[in-house]
Amino acid sequence: MLDEYRTVAREGVHETEINRSRFLCALAPAATEREAQDFVARVRKEHPTATHNCFAYVIGADASVQKASDDGEPGGTAGVPMLQMLLRRDMRYVVAVVTRYYGGVKLGAGGLIRAYGGAVGEALDALGTRTRRRFRLATVTVDHQRAGKLQNDLRAAGREVRDVGYGEAVTIEIGLPEADVEQFRAWLADATAGTAGFALGGEAYGDA
Repeated sequence: MLDEYRTVAREGVHETEINRSRFLCALAPAATEREAQDFVARVRKEHPTATHNCFAYVIGADASVQKASDDGEPGGTAGVPMLQMLLRRDMRYVVAVVTRYYGGVKLGAGGLIRAYGGAVGEALDALGTRTRRRFRLATVTVDHQRAGKLQNDLRAAGREVRDVGYGEAVTIEIGLPEADVEQFRAWLADATAGTAGFALGGEAYGDA
């Protein structure tokens, strides 16, 4: 697994105009390929009279799923430059759809490549990106008496409390960078006089 990746901060649309053609780049985070495809279908439905609705998406922290479509533009002039822009910016779990309304002036292959790739780059700049970092899930088990103070101490130390469960004891799920695991184990023993349980779980990604 990669230690971190970037994705688009939010869903949104950015418009540019080149030689009277309008290029609207719609971007959205997508957790799965299905989500990406649904987003493409939604944008196409919103722009049924557009000349082209070209798309590209990258799914997986390791970019294992990559798809692009020129949607009728000359081969390699739309979807591929869009995909290349996403990859160049280290974007993952993201889908881009560039809707073109033709303005009467032909751009040529080079012009199209610059226009479609540039539309994605400008949209990323306008909407912003966020970094997601890999961490280990861990579960802390503590008695009810110490639970409130421990949660406060965790938050004060900047640890992300992901979930809290109340049973015979209190279980607190947190996320830890791999490098912090041993240091945290020692801190926890000190903070709870050795009474807290600590169990490591799997790996996940969270906002850096």
